[in-house]
Amino acid sequence: MAYDFDTIARDYDRMNRLMTLGLDRWWRQRAVKGLHGHVLDVACGTGDMCVELMKCSCTVTGVDISEEMLAIAKQKAPHATYKLADAEHLPFADETFDAVTCAFGVRNFVHLEQGLNEMLRVLKPGGQLAILELATPDNPLVKPFYNLYTRRIIPWLGSRIAGNREAYTYLPASIERFPKGDAFLEKIRNSQFPILNCRQRKLTFGVCRLYTASR
Repeated sequence: MAYDFDTIARDYDRMNRLMTLGLDRWWRQRAVKGLHGHVLDVACGTGDMCVELMKCSCTVTGVDISEEMLAIAKQKAPHATYKLADAEHLPFADETFDAVTCAFGVRNFVHLEQGLNEMLRVLKPGGQLAILELATPDNPLVKPFYNLYTRRIIPWLGSRIAGNREAYTYLPASIERFPKGDAFLEKIRNSQFPILNCRQRKLTFGVCRLYTASR
Protein backbone atom coordinates (compact mmCIF):
# COMPACT_ATOMS: atom_id res chain seq x y z
CA MET A 1 0.00 0.00 0.00
CA ALA A 2 1.31 3.45 -0.88
CA TYR A 3 2.14 5.88 1.90
CA ASP A 4 -0.15 8.85 2.62
CA PHE A 5 1.99 11.65 1.24
CA ASP A 6 -0.31 14.39 2.55
CA THR A 7 1.33 13.81 5.94
CA ILE A 8 4.85 14.69 4.73
CA ALA A 9 4.12 17.32 2.06
CA ARG A 10 5.35 20.24 4.18
CA ASP A 11 8.84 18.76 4.66
CA TYR A 12 9.04 16.80 1.40
CA ASP A 13 11.32 19.15 -0.57
CA ARG A 14 13.69 19.76 2.33
CA MET A 15 14.03 16.04 3.01
CA ASN A 16 14.63 15.29 -0.68
CA ARG A 17 17.51 17.76 -0.78
CA LEU A 18 19.01 16.31 2.39
CA MET A 19 18.59 12.65 1.50
CA THR A 20 20.03 12.97 -2.00
CA LEU A 21 22.61 15.65 -1.16
CA GLY A 22 20.90 17.80 -3.78
CA LEU A 23 21.46 15.24 -6.56
CA ASP A 24 17.72 14.83 -7.19
CA ARG A 25 17.74 18.12 -9.10
CA TRP A 26 20.49 16.91 -11.42
CA TRP A 27 18.68 13.59 -11.94
CA ARG A 28 15.54 15.43 -13.03
CA GLN A 29 17.53 17.61 -15.41
CA ARG A 30 18.88 14.46 -17.07
CA ALA A 31 15.40 13.00 -17.34
CA VAL A 32 13.80 15.98 -19.11
CA LYS A 33 16.62 16.50 -21.60
CA GLY A 34 15.21 16.35 -25.12
CA LEU A 35 11.55 16.30 -24.12
CA HIS A 36 9.18 18.73 -25.82
CA GLY A 37 5.53 19.52 -26.49
CA HIS A 38 2.75 18.68 -24.06
CA VAL A 39 4.15 16.59 -21.22
CA LEU A 40 2.27 14.73 -18.48
CA ASP A 41 4.12 14.39 -15.18
CA VAL A 42 2.60 11.50 -13.23
CA ALA A 43 2.84 11.51 -9.42
CA CYS A 44 4.13 15.06 -9.74
CA GLY A 45 4.29 15.62 -5.99
CA THR A 46 5.44 19.13 -5.10
CA GLY A 47 6.18 19.98 -8.73
CA ASP A 48 9.97 19.72 -9.01
CA MET A 49 9.75 17.83 -12.31
CA CYS A 50 7.15 20.30 -13.58
CA VAL A 51 9.62 23.11 -12.92
CA GLU A 52 12.36 21.36 -14.93
CA LEU A 53 9.97 20.60 -17.79
CA MET A 54 8.86 24.22 -18.00
CA LYS A 55 12.51 25.29 -18.24
CA CYS A 56 12.53 23.22 -21.46
CA SER A 57 9.53 25.23 -22.75
CA CYS A 58 7.19 22.25 -22.42
CA THR A 59 3.48 22.60 -21.79
CA VAL A 60 3.02 20.70 -18.54
CA THR A 61 0.18 18.83 -16.87
CA GLY A 62 0.84 17.31 -13.47
CA VAL A 63 -1.26 14.71 -11.66
CA ASP A 64 -1.02 13.43 -8.10
CA ILE A 65 -3.24 11.79 -5.48
CA SER A 66 -2.08 14.14 -2.71
CA GLU A 67 -3.94 17.44 -2.39
CA GLU A 68 -1.26 18.83 -0.08
CA MET A 69 1.50 18.01 -2.59
CA LEU A 70 -0.45 19.62 -5.42
CA ALA A 71 -1.01 22.77 -3.39
CA ILE A 72 2.76 23.20 -3.11
CA ALA A 73 3.28 22.37 -6.81
CA LYS A 74 0.81 25.08 -7.83
CA GLN A 75 2.86 27.66 -5.95
CA LYS A 76 6.16 26.41 -7.33
CA ALA A 77 5.13 26.06 -11.00
CA PRO A 78 1.90 28.08 -11.33
CA HIS A 79 1.79 27.98 -15.13
CA ALA A 80 1.41 24.22 -15.28
CA THR A 81 -2.01 22.55 -15.19
CA TYR A 82 -2.75 20.20 -12.29
CA LYS A 83 -5.28 17.48 -11.61
CA LEU A 84 -5.99 15.44 -8.51
CA ALA A 85 -5.92 11.96 -10.01
CA ASP A 86 -4.83 8.38 -9.48
CA ALA A 87 -1.96 7.33 -11.76
CA GLU A 88 -3.72 4.01 -12.34
CA HIS A 89 -6.84 5.77 -13.70
CA LEU A 90 -5.64 8.82 -15.61
CA PRO A 91 -8.46 11.21 -16.63
CA PHE A 92 -7.18 11.78 -20.18
CA ALA A 93 -8.03 10.47 -23.62
CA ASP A 94 -5.81 8.00 -25.44
CA GLU A 95 -2.73 9.42 -27.17
CA THR A 96 -2.93 12.89 -25.61
CA PHE A 97 0.67 13.68 -24.64
CA ASP A 98 3.99 14.03 -26.47
CA ALA A 99 5.86 12.72 -23.41
CA VAL A 100 5.06 11.22 -20.03
CA THR A 101 7.37 11.48 -17.05
CA CYS A 102 7.38 10.13 -13.52
CA ALA A 103 10.05 10.91 -10.92
CA PHE A 104 10.30 8.65 -7.88
CA GLY A 105 6.63 7.73 -8.02
CA VAL A 106 6.17 4.40 -9.80
CA ARG A 107 7.38 2.38 -6.82
CA ASN A 108 4.36 3.72 -4.92
CA PHE A 109 1.82 2.46 -7.45
CA VAL A 110 -0.47 -0.12 -5.85
CA HIS A 111 -0.71 -1.96 -9.18
CA LEU A 112 2.48 -1.25 -11.13
CA GLU A 113 1.42 -2.81 -14.43
CA GLN A 114 -1.86 -0.87 -14.45
CA GLY A 115 -0.02 2.39 -13.83
CA LEU A 116 2.47 1.72 -16.62
CA ASN A 117 -0.30 0.84 -19.05
CA GLU A 118 -2.12 4.07 -18.21
CA MET A 119 1.01 6.15 -18.79
CA LEU A 120 1.53 4.49 -22.15
CA ARG A 121 -2.15 4.71 -23.09
CA VAL A 122 -2.14 8.51 -22.91
CA LEU A 123 1.20 8.74 -24.75
CA LYS A 124 1.11 9.51 -28.47
CA PRO A 125 2.74 7.06 -30.89
CA GLY A 126 6.34 8.18 -31.17
CA GLY A 127 6.08 9.87 -27.77
CA GLN A 128 8.71 9.54 -25.06
CA LEU A 129 8.42 7.88 -21.66
CA ALA A 130 10.94 8.90 -18.96
CA ILE A 131 10.87 7.39 -15.48
CA LEU A 132 13.27 8.18 -12.65
CA GLU A 133 13.42 5.74 -9.76
CA LEU A 134 15.71 5.02 -6.86
CA ALA A 135 17.43 1.64 -6.63
CA THR A 136 19.77 -0.36 -4.46
CA PRO A 137 23.23 -0.11 -6.09
CA ASP A 138 24.87 -3.27 -7.44
CA ASN A 139 28.46 -2.25 -6.66
CA PRO A 140 29.62 -4.34 -3.66
CA LEU A 141 31.83 -1.48 -2.46
CA VAL A 142 29.01 1.08 -2.53
CA LYS A 143 26.16 -1.13 -1.32
CA PRO A 144 27.17 -1.40 2.40
CA PHE A 145 27.39 2.40 2.72
CA TYR A 146 24.10 2.77 0.87
CA ASN A 147 22.38 0.30 3.21
CA LEU A 148 23.71 2.08 6.28
CA TYR A 149 22.57 5.43 4.92
CA THR A 150 19.07 4.34 3.86
CA ARG A 151 18.27 2.03 6.77
CA ARG A 152 19.76 4.06 9.61
CA ILE A 153 20.52 7.65 8.68
CA ILE A 154 17.47 8.46 6.53
CA PRO A 155 14.94 7.26 9.17
CA TRP A 156 16.87 9.26 11.78
CA LEU A 157 16.74 12.37 9.57
CA GLY A 158 13.04 11.78 9.02
CA SER A 159 12.48 11.68 12.75
CA ARG A 160 14.61 14.73 13.56
CA ILE A 161 13.82 16.97 10.58
CA ALA A 162 10.28 15.98 9.57
CA GLY A 163 9.12 14.45 12.84
CA ASN A 164 8.06 11.33 10.95
CA ARG A 165 10.32 8.30 11.23
CA GLU A 166 7.67 5.98 9.79
CA ALA A 167 7.56 7.73 6.42
CA TYR A 168 11.32 7.58 6.00
CA THR A 169 11.48 3.96 7.07
CA TYR A 170 8.88 3.23 4.38
CA LEU A 171 11.11 4.91 1.77
CA PRO A 172 14.12 2.53 1.83
CA ALA A 173 11.80 -0.47 2.22
CA SER A 174 9.87 0.55 -0.91
CA ILE A 175 13.14 0.94 -2.85
CA GLU A 176 14.38 -2.51 -1.83
CA ARG A 177 11.23 -4.34 -2.92
CA PHE A 178 10.79 -2.48 -6.22
CA PRO A 179 11.94 -4.31 -9.39
CA LYS A 180 15.02 -2.56 -10.73
CA GLY A 181 17.08 -2.63 -13.89
CA ASP A 182 16.21 -5.34 -16.39
CA ALA A 183 13.29 -6.52 -14.25
CA PHE A 184 11.61 -3.14 -14.52
CA LEU A 185 12.45 -2.78 -18.22
CA GLU A 186 10.70 -6.10 -18.78
CA LYS A 187 7.56 -4.76 -17.15
CA ILE A 188 7.59 -1.79 -19.52
CA ARG A 189 8.11 -4.08 -22.52
CA ASN A 190 5.24 -6.31 -21.37
CA SER A 191 2.72 -3.49 -21.42
CA GLN A 192 -0.35 -3.53 -23.64
CA PHE A 193 1.31 -1.19 -26.14
CA PRO A 194 4.20 -1.60 -28.61
CA ILE A 195 7.41 -0.27 -27.08
CA LEU A 196 10.63 0.85 -28.76
CA ASN A 197 14.09 1.77 -27.46
CA CYS A 198 13.45 0.58 -23.92
CA ARG A 199 16.60 1.15 -21.90
CA GLN A 200 18.02 2.25 -18.56
CA ARG A 201 20.79 4.58 -17.50
CA LYS A 202 22.44 4.27 -14.09
CA LEU A 203 23.04 7.57 -12.33
CA THR A 204 25.31 8.18 -9.31
CA PHE A 205 26.60 4.61 -8.85
CA GLY A 206 23.17 3.23 -9.72
CA VAL A 207 21.32 4.66 -6.71
CA CYS A 208 19.06 6.36 -9.25
CA ARG A 209 18.02 4.93 -12.62
CA LEU A 210 16.57 6.67 -15.63
CA TYR A 211 14.31 4.37 -17.64
CA THR A 212 13.33 5.56 -21.10
CA ALA A 213 11.22 4.18 -23.92
CA SER A 214 9.17 5.36 -26.86
CA ARG A 215 5.80 4.19 -28.02
